[in-house]
Amino acid sequence: MNLAAFSRFARTFQPGEMIFSEYEPGDTFYMIQSGRVRLVKLIGDFEKTLDILESSDMFGEMAILENSPRSATAIAIDKVVVLEFNRWNFEILVTGNPQIALMLLKTFAKRIFDSKRKFMILTLEDPQAKIADVFLMLDESNPNLDRTTNRREFEISVDDVALWAGMGIDATRDILNRFIQQRRVEVYSDKIVVKNIADFSRFVNSCRKQ
Repeated sequence: MNLAAFSRFARTFQPGEMIFSEYEPGDTFYMIQSGRVRLVKLIGDFEKTLDILESSDMFGEMAILENSPRSATAIAIDKVVVLEFNRWNFEILVTGNPQIALMLLKTFAKRIFDSKRKFMILTLEDPQAKIADVFLMLDESNPNLDRTTNRREFEISVDDVALWAGMGIDATRDILNRFIQQRRVEVYSDKIVVKNIADFSRFVNSCRKQ
């Protein structure tokens, strides 16, 4: 996506700098040009990481779409350069670039779904269910998986699972070890194998009904 014409809207944030805070009003969204951004949300008394965003990712788009308060806090992990769009320059962007507009709208739709799906994981109280639901989310988001069997292979790490579950690495590793002992998963250096995704689906659904 060529956005060179919008370089005048670039902003730079230093490591650890807050880009915006949860619940504050907002009328801008951002596209990352370089660096990483962490999205965090308060769940009860705890701060949970929702996502780590990288170059070409967008965030804060709900401010444009729904005129709603920020649903999470955005913090620069590294030195971050973003393009900042408000309603005025967003309209210029989509009016003059229909192909970019279509790509942005598709990205918005996917981001909204992904955010709501990740939030569903965080609302589960059972830590084991959180971990299991991470695999269900990954299964749902990948249409190219072989669905003739309940066995699934995900090219992810324990760190990735911990991030999506909003849990610490040690707690995540303990639960995965428990799943290994129960012969529900296999953990390798480059992937995690779920032996029966339907089993995890039944488990998570039972926890949500409680």
